Amino acid sequence: MTATQDSAAAEIGRERRRKEDQRLITGRTRWTDNIVLPGMLHLAMVRSPFAHATIASIDTAAAQAAPNVTAVLTGSDFGEELGVCINAWPVTEDQVAPTHSPMPADRVTFAGEVVAVVVARSAAAARDAAELVEVEYDELPAALDLKEAAEDRVLAHPDLGTNRSAFWVFDSGEAGTGGDVEEAIARAREDGILIEREFRQQRLIPAFMEPRSVVVDPTGEQLTMWSATQIPHIVRFALAATTGVPESKIRVIAPDVGGGFGGKLQVTPEEWIAWAVARRLGKPVKYTETRSESLLSGHHGRDQWQRLTLAADKDGNVTGFKADLLADLGSYVSLLGTGTPVLGAFMYNAIYKFAAYRFQVLGVLTNKTWTDAYRGAGRPEATFAIERMMDELAAEVGVDPLEIRERNWIKHDEFPFTTVAGLTYDGGNYEAATARAKEMIGYDALRAEQAERRANGDRVQLGIGVSTFTEMCGLAPSRILGSLNYGAGGWEAASVRMTPLGKVEVITGASAHGQGHETAFSQIVADRLGVPFEDVEVYHGDTLVAPRGMDTYGSRSLVVGGEALVRAADKVIEKARPLAAHLLEASVDDLEFAGGRFTVRGTDQGMALAELATATFAGHDYPEGMELGLDADATFDPVDFNYPHGTHLCAAEVDTETGAVKLRAYACCDDIGNIINPLIVAGQVHGGLVQGISQALWEEAVYDENGTLVSGSFVDYLLPTAADTISFDIDHTYTPCTTNTLGTKGVGEAGAIASTPAVVNAVVDAVRHLGVNDIQMPCTPERVWRAIHHGAPDAETTGSAVPHFDETGGQA
Repeated sequence: MTATQDSAAAEIGRERRRKEDQRLITGRTRWTDNIVLPGMLHLAMVRSPFAHATIASIDTAAAQAAPNVTAVLTGSDFGEELGVCINAWPVTEDQVAPTHSPMPADRVTFAGEVVAVVVARSAAAARDAAELVEVEYDELPAALDLKEAAEDRVLAHPDLGTNRSAFWVFDSGEAGTGGDVEEAIARAREDGILIEREFRQQRLIPAFMEPRSVVVDPTGEQLTMWSATQIPHIVRFALAATTGVPESKIRVIAPDVGGGFGGKLQVTPEEWIAWAVARRLGKPVKYTETRSESLLSGHHGRDQWQRLTLAADKDGNVTGFKADLLADLGSYVSLLGTGTPVLGAFMYNAIYKFAAYRFQVLGVLTNKTWTDAYRGAGRPEATFAIERMMDELAAEVGVDPLEIRERNWIKHDEFPFTTVAGLTYDGGNYEAATARAKEMIGYDALRAEQAERRANGDRVQLGIGVSTFTEMCGLAPSRILGSLNYGAGGWEAASVRMTPLGKVEVITGASAHGQGHETAFSQIVADRLGVPFEDVEVYHGDTLVAPRGMDTYGSRSLVVGGEALVRAADKVIEKARPLAAHLLEASVDDLEFAGGRFTVRGTDQGMALAELATATFAGHDYPEGMELGLDADATFDPVDFNYPHGTHLCAAEVDTETGAVKLRAYACCDDIGNIINPLIVAGQVHGGLVQGISQALWEEAVYDENGTLVSGSFVDYLLPTAADTISFDIDHTYTPCTTNTLGTKGVGEAGAIASTPAVVNAVVDAVRHLGVNDIQMPCTPERVWRAIHHGAPDAETTGSAVPHFDETGGQA
């Protein structure tokens, strides 16, 4: 049976409104762009209009002479002091990667690359003067089409001799986790079912609420950087590692940050430039990007071609699955660049019992903005691929899409289960989540209505889309990351301090950008220590206050950072125990702790933790050899990923005459283990659903034939509003995670991972009887209409087939 949420706890499981919202909603907060320092100067970036060109000359004289301009600097003015943008995950030993200068002096490799910076007394003056900088370019051929770039037709970096950065493979036969996928494919070709499809994961732009901003103050004992970032600790490490400034002299602060979704999971060129300018001039500087700059030069997400092969027997039992990917890295290998698709490699098998599996990805350099992690980071791409293919298998066998999934999924009594990709899922109940989701949306009634509409030949057809997903999150055990050549660990650090008057200060290395850390972490510590929720204060996002941490991404804050907090709180209790025994004149072994109070077993004698905090502050009476103070630190390195799962069902109506898609209903039942705050979880799920649905229906970064981003504003890059979406029906089953004390699993990416295939499956399902088996995302009315009337996507949108590559990544 599926476990039920424990409701006995005072705080965990309670719908607390977020502590941080009062200051955020009323504007009584401090965004990076709000920061004003004495003598602060402002920066404006001069950016290349070309996707690929050499820099013939830069004339800064007119800009330098403009009012209130302090300096105009180019890449050649800095040299090595500018630093270099780093790649933390070279997935192969022979990975090919260009040197990524924050401001190149000789050649630009994407439209939007910084070639000069103007420093002025106001942001307006800096922007005006930036228009006066005259740059002469010699344009070069640009590698823009991903498939053609994979064949080295045009080189994004001619000095490298190839666009092929890294070729990474996982093969279950070679790894010993399954059979030979080619044998499974051969058997299916002879006497079974073989399905081959090619899907496009379009390029997306992380359009967060707050554009990126950075302030650098070089005037103190420490060089201080404020940045709208997800990763203050990683920024500090990168600055120290590449500029020679000791970490002890660098303080990085992420104040309130307005969203990230992976889009602020970078050490950006603009941060490096602001750092170098501040050090050069010895004055504080600020740079805040415009929205257009954010869309143009902030990193992008997704952008893959997927060639997929599914082998099954005649009853629809999957016998093998192969995924062959091309991943567009853009012009540089970013922080997690080639590693992002590798994260998804272990999830193409999803919740299913595959006998054989092979995954291979070729990371390809092009002359476009570089790509990196975007909400879900590899897992959405994997889930989309397998869930679309399971629908194709159901259609081939002639059964309901949910039935084909149930034939192949791991049953609840089979956990723990080691998958063909080598991961061990500790628990789950796919049957329970699916049954609940079907009940919520009225699945059988929708299927009956769909049949009636088809029989009547209605203009508006109904489709029901299915997505039964799981993901690996809580990034991650450090040893596993090390085995994958990742440049950092997956641990997290926390501290819990008791103040003299019994209040609690919590320090976490996880850095929030909208997740509600201050509220959820307060609930955890309040329950653990038995203190009021209001008495817990949470500090984060400042490398001086929280010197150790691995920051926030990959749905890791709660399952890794929260567990570190639990362990620190437990240390506080154990540290207080001998003091309580001493003051109560009792044996340590006779003490019990509950509700924030130590009591002597069998008596009413006791002391509250707050009283002990005051006693240790005074230091008048304590056991011999005891260290005064009730503070404790803890570091937690997870022993495994955790594996949330769920079933998402979408009903969509498609107008066959216009191609218009209208969402009618969306229901999901997710299992994310024990829930700390249902209100926060609902917000995370709702936000993720909108992002995933938006990929399915609306969002796409588009470049023209010259490499210019033509979707560079919200006029052309469509983000949905509340008016574009519908109300979602969400619920949960509870299978506690067995690898952390709280029994929690990640939720931050679930909605974004599961919803995209659910929506696309619904759209395709609505018109499958008209001969349609795929519609390229986003499923715009034009693309839907063309699919209905042509029976397949246009050649203009699909292009040539994904090239075939041999075992080493060379073209076969």
